[in-house]
Amino acid sequence: MKILVINGVNLDMLGIREPQIYGGNSLDEINKNLSKEAEKLGVSIEFVQSNIEGEIVEFIHSGRLYDGIILNAGAYTHYSIAIRDAISSIETPCVEVHLSNVHKREEFRHNSVISAVCMGVIAGFGEKSYSLALHALADKK
Repeated sequence: MKILVINGVNLDMLGIREPQIYGGNSLDEINKNLSKEAEKLGVSIEFVQSNIEGEIVEFIHSGRLYDGIILNAGAYTHYSIAIRDAISSIETPCVEVHLSNVHKREEFRHNSVISAVCMGVIAGFGEKSYSLALHALADKK
């Protein structure tokens, strides 16, 4: 099984940006921890990150070559119809993840335009949100 993890806008700033909300680990640290988890499950995993919406769309398109996608689109979650359409254009199951509980935050974060085209949504468990998504996809084998 091959999983693609796509991280979007501002996630390259994890560990620096608002650690009280997003935690103290960098994206590299989160990726390393998730790689260890994937190895235990016998799952191959790749990581990409971009702050550019069009690049995220391209990553999603390439996701058709994988068995599953874990996507943290960051702020694009709330308004990117392009990312929603990219998810809809492939058959690969996609799990939307968020480090924070978006429903306990600002009102504009309560709405996701991508949730309806994702297999599921996991939010509010910090770094463990990625692990939960990995297990959800691995269970679909």
